[in-house]
Amino acid sequence: QVQLVESGGGLVQAGGSLRLSCAASGRTVSGYAMGWFRQAAGKEREFVAAISWTGGSTYYADSVKGRFTISRDNAKNTVNLQMNSLQPEDTALYYCAASGRLVRAIREYAYWGQGTQVTVSS
Repeated sequence: QVQLVESGGGLVQAGGSLRLSCAASGRTVSGYAMGWFRQAAGKEREFVAAISWTGGSTYYADSVKGRFTISRDNAKNTVNLQMNSLQPEDTALYYCAASGRLVRAIREYAYWGQGTQVTVSS
């Protein structure tokens, strides 16, 4: 079992930055691909970014490409999401998740955190 806990969310003005972190405990996540997803109020959960277990490959949603950067530190069992140039449409509950392979599909992620709220004011 893998337990995931997100942190770093908050309220920021448009154009600002936040750095989300996901700390894993229990089983090591070094063999898992890790992803970030988000869910805005009244909308479905959507893919944001993912990183392979080595950190050598990454995927991004088109909406965040060039603004968000995913990274991981397997020695510390953490995954981060650096978010720059934030916009009101980035407002959502952000989740970290672990999967056996590097994919965008939500159904492929077996382990999920509880989420951290990001609110971007205009």
